Amino acid sequence: MPAKPFVIFFKDIDKGDVDIVGGKGANLGEMTRAGFPVPYGFAITVEAYKLFLKDNLLDSRIYSLLKKTDVNNSVQLEEVSRTIQRLIKGSGVTAELAREIIKAYRKLSGPFKGALVAVRSSATAEDMPDNSFAGQQATFLNIQGEANLIESVRDCWASLFTARSIFYRTTNKIEHDKVYVSVVVQKMVQSEVSGVMFTIDPVTNEKDKIVIESVWGLGELIVQGSVIPDRYLVQKESNEILSKEVSEQSLELVKVGSETKEFPVPKNKLSVQKISDSEIMHLAKIGENLQAHYFFPQDIEWAKEKGKIYIVQTRPVTTSNKKVEKRFEESKSEDLKVASTAFLTGSPASPGIGFGPVKIAKTPKDIDKVQKGDVLVSIMTSPDFVPAMKKAAAIITDEGGGTSHAAIVSRELGVPCVVGTKEATKKLKDGQIVSVNGSTGHIFLGAIVQSQKTKEVKEPVFKGKTATKVYVNLAEPERAKEVSKLNVDGVGLLRAEFMIANIGIHPKEAIKLKKQAIFVNNLANDLATFCKAFDPRPVVYRATDFKTNEYRQLKGGRNWEPEEPNPMLGFRGAFRYITNPDVFSLELQAIKKVRANHKNLMLMIPFVRSPEELSKVRRLVASEDLFSDPSFKFWIMVELPVNVILLEEFIKVGIDGVSIGSNDLTMLLLGTDRDNANVAGCFDERSPAVLWALKRVIRICNKHGVSSSICGQAPSTYDDLVEYLVKIGATSLSINPDAVNHVRHVVYNAETSVAQGKT
Repeated sequence: MPAKPFVIFFKDIDKGDVDIVGGKGANLGEMTRAGFPVPYGFAITVEAYKLFLKDNLLDSRIYSLLKKTDVNNSVQLEEVSRTIQRLIKGSGVTAELAREIIKAYRKLSGPFKGALVAVRSSATAEDMPDNSFAGQQATFLNIQGEANLIESVRDCWASLFTARSIFYRTTNKIEHDKVYVSVVVQKMVQSEVSGVMFTIDPVTNEKDKIVIESVWGLGELIVQGSVIPDRYLVQKESNEILSKEVSEQSLELVKVGSETKEFPVPKNKLSVQKISDSEIMHLAKIGENLQAHYFFPQDIEWAKEKGKIYIVQTRPVTTSNKKVEKRFEESKSEDLKVASTAFLTGSPASPGIGFGPVKIAKTPKDIDKVQKGDVLVSIMTSPDFVPAMKKAAAIITDEGGGTSHAAIVSRELGVPCVVGTKEATKKLKDGQIVSVNGSTGHIFLGAIVQSQKTKEVKEPVFKGKTATKVYVNLAEPERAKEVSKLNVDGVGLLRAEFMIANIGIHPKEAIKLKKQAIFVNNLANDLATFCKAFDPRPVVYRATDFKTNEYRQLKGGRNWEPEEPNPMLGFRGAFRYITNPDVFSLELQAIKKVRANHKNLMLMIPFVRSPEELSKVRRLVASEDLFSDPSFKFWIMVELPVNVILLEEFIKVGIDGVSIGSNDLTMLLLGTDRDNANVAGCFDERSPAVLWALKRVIRICNKHGVSSSICGQAPSTYDDLVEYLVKIGATSLSINPDAVNHVRHVVYNAETSVAQGKT
């Protein structure tokens, strides 16, 4: 053996040996010595890598090339990366060095010659608290045979100079000639299930949570983000599983001979939870012990083979840092405004809010399209995307979970990210402006994240008055004062969802934690903001209409919300209030509290499936004594065909007004989903069937002295529809704030035409 060894087995390594075996090797040795279940293995040291460079006269050539490279020029970066890797892969490994590696491999193999091994790079600057280097170098699985092992080792050395690695070091001001690479060789775990675990919630930074994700087969798919994993949330100390999300996984990575191939997951496993509850708790305990051992939250890779759990890697969590916290705080600042209706939803992966034009990059070859300030949209952003990710204002992917490689790097870069949307690359188009909330997993159409200093309505206010009321749709308390100055008659649709999301906790969870008073006060304060700004003009508050998949995004939501195949037609609206009267009561208490000072607050009930449902909801409202005040008005949304057909029966229950939700009503009348690119072309709010429904609703309302309004997108978009609604006698329209002046003008002209008998 040389004075400085070329090979060291894990049992002789500890966490202080980073400069000898790199971050990964040091952690594996440390865990082995501490008794954690680590697969048997050894590390090929930094000395071996240095000798290889020296013997082949590569040092000066490599660093000379790097000094001339502009890493922000992707073409130049790729070219120098290919050149350096070609130099390394084309150079020989000396007999002395090869002999030491092969000797260790034979010892690892034991009596069964030619063991299958995993070969992983381990850089001296990786897996540190401030630099994760996650996925920056190569990993090779199911390597067998001495010649194949030597080739894989050389490939690991070459991976220190991939374009992404060069870019990462340069942008993090890490000198290339100060970073060396060791290579870890471990007995291959033939994973039936594998995954990752964080001993802190990587998105929210909650320290009392452990997040575990799992997939069928080998673990590369979860790190790459190629599939959406199961996700289990465990509470520390109480040792309780707070939530479980089981994902259907269609493909798994399986060893076949010496190769690794993708295979369809058997049908009987598609929807099955991938590890048992007891295994979840066993893993969580290992995670807690690892954090206690290292005195720092850990990002852990694990695998299960023949019923036994192995830890194949651990590293410090690098995303609970000031950069991410700063970005998260910025996203919550009063200077930002966020819309309330999401166009797409995925898993929140990196907190913060970003917006800009979409650039779809399905492969690394497409990343040159991405410029500073763009929103990068991909199937899954692998490490090759890092240069583009660095420039992006936000990132959206079809696949992956909250602990995929892309999510980790996004958090480290401080870039808002939403993963696992399933269809972003299909539904979004290049150049389309979107806003991304990486804290909630929501994607919105348009640049709806804007500075309050930017006036959204700059054109002169149209001063004309109209008999048909012009209301606005609102959601954000921060906009109440600004919008109230427009020529509007009140708020025709005040959405609850944004205010509830701002409170930040599922109402059931608030009740469980005995924090319902805080919930009520926060909601009441937001409602009062609107009522004060618009007083005495009416404010029509639509009670919460979260769908189950949206409610699950709130803190604690996964504990209470079922997973539904079609949330749009699921547990929502009036039926939810009847089923959970304790939750609805929180809203009613807030309304009552606000109405003590502001009599202009009204209540509207969404998604009412039958007159019987409405009657039960009305009794709940009556229990808070709200009907005793004659100024209180009780409305319903008309958004289901049954509302149109049985409207007179709904009116008999006792309502003061209706507001037609043209978005949902059009979808349900025409049997089409406006958010589905395959059938969105069938969505037509001016279809004869929809126009017939509008006319029927308004005629019946006028007959019974009930006010009629419409609050969907249509009147903000189509002048001819506004003219039609005026002609058939709608009492009000509720529109987007940016359309107020224009629509008021259209209404004025339409009323003039009707008065003059021109229509």
